[in-house]
Amino acid sequence: MRLARLFISFCLLLAAFAMVVPSFSADTQTVYKVPIYEEVEDGLYAFLKRSIKEAEEAEADAIIFDINTPGGFVDSAEKIVNLLDSTPIRKIAYINSQALSAGAYLALHTDEIYMSPNGSMGAAAVIDSAGNAADMKATSAWKAKMRNAAERTGKEPIYAQAMADESVDLPEYRAGEGQLLTLSAREAIEVGYSEGTVATFDELLTKSNLTGAKVVETKEAFVETLARIVTNPVVVPILLSLASLGLILELYSPGFGVPGTVGLLSLGLFFYGHLVAGLAGYETFVLLALGILLVIAEFFIPGGIIGILGLVAILYSIILAGGNLFYMSVAVLIAITVAIIGMVIIVKFFGKKVRLLNKMILTDATTTEKGYVSNHNRLDLVGKIAETMTPLRPSGTIRIENERIDAVSDGSFIGKDKQVVIIKVEGSRIVVREAREGEATQ
Repeated sequence: MRLARLFISFCLLLAAFAMVVPSFSADTQTVYKVPIYEEVEDGLYAFLKRSIKEAEEAEADAIIFDINTPGGFVDSAEKIVNLLDSTPIRKIAYINSQALSAGAYLALHTDEIYMSPNGSMGAAAVIDSAGNAADMKATSAWKAKMRNAAERTGKEPIYAQAMADESVDLPEYRAGEGQLLTLSAREAIEVGYSEGTVATFDELLTKSNLTGAKVVETKEAFVETLARIVTNPVVVPILLSLASLGLILELYSPGFGVPGTVGLLSLGLFFYGHLVAGLAGYETFVLLALGILLVIAEFFIPGGIIGILGLVAILYSIILAGGNLFYMSVAVLIAITVAIIGMVIIVKFFGKKVRLLNKMILTDATTTEKGYVSNHNRLDLVGKIAETMTPLRPSGTIRIENERIDAVSDGSFIGKDKQVVIIKVEGSRIVVREAREGEATQ
């Protein structure tokens, strides 16, 4: 009986403990800390997509974006903003150093902004790939996007516009006409762009009512870091130029060596990085494979059209993989120019020939140096006496040792049955002159 009471008491204790444990775990909040460092570009998108997906699957209470970036590319920022807006999780931007240009745009698309004492935010003018101010159309669209980003969370849009529009006059914040606005931590609080200034991450958790939360820090995987490097618009033309130059050099080299390896690795890195970044789909690889097959088929099917179609397919697959048609078109143009210059240098200055075609193209020639002649050269006839069988006007027929031979005079008319001397033999051309008195007759 006593044993039964002990068993029942133990079961009740377990039940009570089971009811208490969920209540403790329910009170523990989960926060994902996601870094946004260096440039805002396409490779960053893949990392942020994975991080936000992990936070959603873990049912996190908030995502804190640790921002320290000088800016980046507008089209990349647009894709990342769509990613941020699509998640229902509370989003907090922590500007621990700077959020300039595209970085400011991303921060404005979070629910709350906090800044470190030395933090800064703004200077969001649009520039092109050459570092110059973008055209009026692109600038106007960017200003509207900055205003919309501020308005979505109830912020005064004039300050967001001043970050991108130098015509807005805000001299009290060092942004008079002709200058872009960059807010310090104190100024961001004044204009309502920051909820507070915090010196540490723990202080940020306290101010945002996340004290004691479980913090999960996400870090870039190696492939994501590689994708960020490979998809950078500055690196892309370098990779494509290495690929084109390496493959061109391989055509002029015996066997398969270093140039071909470098070319294929560069091309492989380009496609792999863009695949990881979510820019290149499998249809891109299908188009690339089709182009390569067409180029190979050109070696066996004459005409040239199939090879041209193959090259177009390969180039289009490269442009398609990059996402941005303008940047990729420029990168491909640079790579083609490098390849042409390399080919000219190899052929003109080093006298190289394409060794790959040696097995498919007949290179033997019937030259005199190799012993080939179109007819027998009768040099043994020079100096001999012959008799004309027909008049030479200047060509005709002569007889020597009962052999009929076509001949030409040295310019003068020679009648029939005349003695002539063979003075020159040039292949099949035999030149004669009329024999003089005293020359021996045959």
